[in-house]
Amino acid sequence: MRVANENIGVNRAPDAGARVPYLLALFLLICTLPFVVAWNFVSDLIPLILGNDTFSQIPLIPLVSGYLIYENRKAIFSDVSTSWRSGAALMIPGIILLGLARFNVWQLSPTNVISLFLFGGVLLWIGAFALFFGTHALRAASFPLFFLVFTIPIPEPLLSKLIYFLQKESASAAEAFFGIARVPYLREGMEFSLPGIRIRVAEECSGIRSTLAIFITTVLACHIFLRSTWRKLVLYAVVVPIAIIKNGLRIMALSTLAVYVDQGFLRGNLHHYGGIVFFAFALVPMALLLIMFQRSERRAAPAAQTL
Repeated sequence: MRVANENIGVNRAPDAGARVPYLLALFLLICTLPFVVAWNFVSDLIPLILGNDTFSQIPLIPLVSGYLIYENRKAIFSDVSTSWRSGAALMIPGIILLGLARFNVWQLSPTNVISLFLFGGVLLWIGAFALFFGTHALRAASFPLFFLVFTIPIPEPLLSKLIYFLQKESASAAEAFFGIARVPYLREGMEFSLPGIRIRVAEECSGIRSTLAIFITTVLACHIFLRSTWRKLVLYAVVVPIAIIKNGLRIMALSTLAVYVDQGFLRGNLHHYGGIVFFAFALVPMALLLIMFQRSERRAAPAAQTL
């Protein structure tokens, strides 16, 4: 009796494992083609990466994804096949989006065009991976592949709304810290009148870059150290509150130093380069929660095995 192949659109070759380096070279070639064809986007993207906080993570994400695939390469490439259906389902929309971005059919702003272009590029990359390595490899490499979504800048007007939300909530957090520290103040919207100085929580003070960095770091850490979905979701949910508290503390600390020590703190190195200190402060509670959840998973595992 002959068993029908259930994997329609998937072709397996007996020597597919030996052809992985060859397939990988083709995959990388496909991944670079959009940037070669639309080099003008790359030339526009480089200044944005260097000068725009929401673009700064773009070069790092593919490196992290590539490293994760390399570390798990034995499991990912243990069953290599060709999946035309899965590949085409992702590559065709990706190519369409790349074309729409290349010719700016919708007359989008420069940053939104780049967001659309990178979205199309990510779909093309994931589709090409499915095409050359098959559905098994796609499932095994699902996290590093979909982690590439973080290369796509947040488009407008969503970005402006997010920045305004963080800006407003950071001002409220700073106000709470001023009250705790007993620093006299008068608030008018985003502005604070303090003894001898007046400050404004500007868009640059929203903490959008650090919030994105904390969220991306949390997603990566949860993938590596946790298995439980609900524990991961809890950690994702607390990122924004912790980022807001961190940002409010930074605003209060710099303003208090300016009031009671030297106004130069508002323009000095601590203001421009001290964000890493407060970023580390935000990572501490995230790390403690991660350790707590990891330990609870270890305790739950033996109990589940005895049931």
